[in-house]
Formats: sequence, structure tokens, C-alpha cells
Amino acid sequence: MNTTPILLNKAAMRKYEDLEIPCEAVLASYVWIDGTGINLRAKDRTFDFVPKIVKDLPIWYFDGGNTDQAKDENSDTYIFPQVIYHDPFRRGSNILVLTDTYSFNYQPTGTNFRKACLILCEKGEVEEPWFGFNQEFFLTSTDGRPLGWPPGGFPAPPGPYYCAIGANKIVARELMEAFYRCCLYAGVQINGVYPGSTPSQWNFQVGPSPGIKSADDLWMARYILARLAEEYGTVANFEPQPITDWPGNGTFVYFSSKDMREDDGILVIERAIDKMARRHGAHINEYDANNGGDNVRRLNGKNGMPHVRDFTAGVANRSCSVRIPRHVSEDKKGYFEDRRPAANADPYRIITILLKTCIFDE
Repeated sequence: MNTTPILLNKAAMRKYEDLEIPCEAVLASYVWIDGTGINLRAKDRTFDFVPKIVKDLPIWYFDGGNTDQAKDENSDTYIFPQVIYHDPFRRGSNILVLTDTYSFNYQPTGTNFRKACLILCEKGEVEEPWFGFNQEFFLTSTDGRPLGWPPGGFPAPPGPYYCAIGANKIVARELMEAFYRCCLYAGVQINGVYPGSTPSQWNFQVGPSPGIKSADDLWMARYILARLAEEYGTVANFEPQPITDWPGNGTFVYFSSKDMREDDGILVIERAIDKMARRHGAHINEYDANNGGDNVRRLNGKNGMPHVRDFTAGVANRSCSVRIPRHVSEDKKGYFEDRRPAANADPYRIITILLKTCIFDE
């Protein structure tokens, strides 16, 4: 949905940011994934105490009829607090709360994949699985045009923009600098930020972290990014293939188990990749929010991407489905990178299918 941007006088708005609020008041933003499985929603409430742990926070609810998560005639949908982050927008004792969603009967909604992911992570805890994510996205105007692209045309071909500097190559660095700092302030384990292969494309990395933590951090990082982009009058676009014939957006996942990180772990990595090859179709179905649909346009065998119908693996080869980093091949231990997930993929679904395949041999 496109809307006409409304220009507000931000200088006037700043006058009210310093208004004193009662010293006992704490503002909390409850954040959840809506019925698209892609977009995030949030609503705020006030507490008269400082929540220290998740159990201090009450279960809340929202109108699921407006988020495609319930019927209008039975629309109250529950949000269960799961992780507390510091609020980089309001600061002080104010917080962001990552939640998951439950229907009227207290069963997970159709886009609540966190519950099943957490159960599986706890079940496989003895294997000490670690995950990290590399998130690609475009920054666009509200009508969907990538920032920095010439009106009615295209920029020079991909290549000069990756990790580049200079106003003729880079767009919105100040936004990404703000994003980096906001994530660190919030408590997101962000590992890096850098420009992508086309103007207006950026990457950020979260993790590596044990179990479900990196998935929680990725969702909160997406929320922070969308909020910041809103302030800058732009949009963070996670479509897998926003521009035909140009590089798309992925959510590359890094995975390792305890055995992979130990001596001769490369043998465990190779066995895991063999298992993934046999379940390629099942993984593709989990690797974007529309069950493999949108990602097909990105995994087309072009722009350094593998083809969706083929499973490939290689050392230091980013055009493969799965990459073994060069230093992992040399050290004979470490982790691998699955490059198939789309930018709009749910990290809980990614973790779940990797655990099922690589740890539990489904």
C-alpha cells in the first residue's frame, strides 16, 4: 500500500520531546508480527514501575481483525511478552517488548512460528546450535522507487556500490549509522552494517547467538529499522526481488552446532549439507513468507544467485545455495552459510527447518 507522505514540522515536534513525565511512568511498546508474516505492528502502554524481566509484564491483546489474525466477530488476539529491549527512541527506562501472538483459545496464531522454534531449540540444546543472520534490504520512497536511482532510469550496473564510499555511490548512510547505534543501545546483538551491491541496498548482520536469540534480535532490528526509516521519510523494503533483473534481497543464515565447531567439524558440516540437499524443496517452502512464492523470482540463477530448482554447495562460492567460508575449509571446522532464504523470511522458520534437517534428521 502506498500513501502520500505528510510533511510535518519536526522542529516544532521536538519542543515536546523534553516534556517531563511522571517519574514513575514507563512507556512500553509491544511489538508483534502481523498476519502477513512480514510486517510488524506495535502499540504502547504505560506502567508505573520499571519492568526488569519478562514475567513483570502482563499479557495484552489487540484487534486481530485489523491485522488478518482473527475474525471481526471474535477479534481479541493475545500478545505474550517474550523479550525486553531498551527503547532507543524514548530512552530512559522506556522499553520495547518483542511479543508473540495467540488466538482466543490461547493457541499460536498462523504467523506465530516462535513458539514451535523455541520448543525445538530447547530440545536440541545439547547440540549447542548457533545462528547468525545477514539481512539485505532496499531503502525506497513511499511509492516504491529505490533511493538514489535516477528518475525514470537505472543507475550504473552493480559492482561499484558494495562497501563503497562517496555520494555518487552511497545513499542514506546517516540513517544506517543511526540504525547501528539504535540497535546497540536497544541490546540487539548487531555484528555489522555495510552497503549492498546496488544503490539504496544495505546489509546488516545479527549474531551469532545460541538458540533463538538471533531470530529475536533480527525481528527487533527490523522493527527499529522501519521506525527509523519512517522518521527519514523512507521505507525499508524486504521484497526478495523488488527490481527485475537486478540483485534481490536475502536473509542469509549462518549455522553451526557444537560438533561443527570442534576439530574435524568439516565432516559434520558436509553431512549436514548432504541432508539439506535431500530436503531442498522443504527448505525453499520455509524460506519466504509466502511459502516459496516470492523467492522464486530472486533465485533465478542470475546476479550471483543459485537457481531455485537446483541445490549446490561450494567453498567461498556465493553463487551456491550453501557456502562454506574459505577459513572454515582451511581450519576444518566452523559453520556454513545458507544463502537461499528471502529477505522477508521469518528467522524462526529458518531456524526450525535447519534444526529439523541437520540435528533431528527429519
